[in-house]
Order: sequence, then structure tokens, then C-alpha cells
Amino acid sequence: MASDLEFVEFVVDQLAEDCAVTYKRMFGEFGLYSHGKFFGSICDNRLFFKPTPGSKAFANDAREAPPYPGAKPSILIEDRIEDGEWLSEMVRITAGELPEPKPKRKPKAKAKPKPKAKPKPKPKPEPQR
Repeated sequence: MASDLEFVEFVVDQLAEDCAVTYKRMFGEFGLYSHGKFFGSICDNRLFFKPTPGSKAFANDAREAPPYPGAKPSILIEDRIEDGEWLSEMVRITAGELPEPKPKRKPKAKAKPKPKAKPKPKPKPEPQR
């Protein structure tokens, strides 16, 4: 089941402005970013955070679960989904421990196609006598 955009916007609206949270649709679900760092996801209308030492300590009562089958376990936030102050601090802690995103490579310029060789002019037939 894919996540609802309304749920994603509800979660993002809970967060403080200094968290600068954005989201991107990913495979029917949503990735969450703070200042360009991927820190969590929303899958099946459930909020997950990347596990870091600080986020595990801060959310000591939260359980870990995979956001989708085959994924690594993440911290699942269930009972504090409406606590904006707590969620904002969780974002700050988690994003603060994650590495800066790698700069995106500029795509290589496509090689200009070689100009097609002009066809050689056909020899004019000699007039018949």
C-alpha cells in the first residue's frame, strides 16, 4: 500500500522550520530530507528514521522494523507522530549524525555527432555519340 500525500504533509507540518524538511516520492513511498540529508522515510503511512547512535538513544522506547520487505531495520515512530517538538529534535539528532550528501556529478556532455560525410558527387555520364 502506498503512502498518502496528506499523511506526508501532516508529518512535515509537525516539524520546526529550522529542520528544513523536504520529501520526494520514491517507488510509491516518500523519502524525507533535512538540509539535503536523507534521514528517514514514510512507507505505508508509517514514519521511519535512519538508526544512528543518537537517534536510538533519543527514541529509546521506539522499536525497529524494516520500512518494506528486505530493507534494513529503521526506527519506527508510532506514538509520538503528533509531538512536533519531539519529532523536530529527532530530525536534528539524526540528520546531525549523518554524513553530508555527496555532490551530484554533472552529466558528461554528449559528444557532438560527427558531421556526416557529404556524398561524393556522381560522375556525370558522358554524352553518347
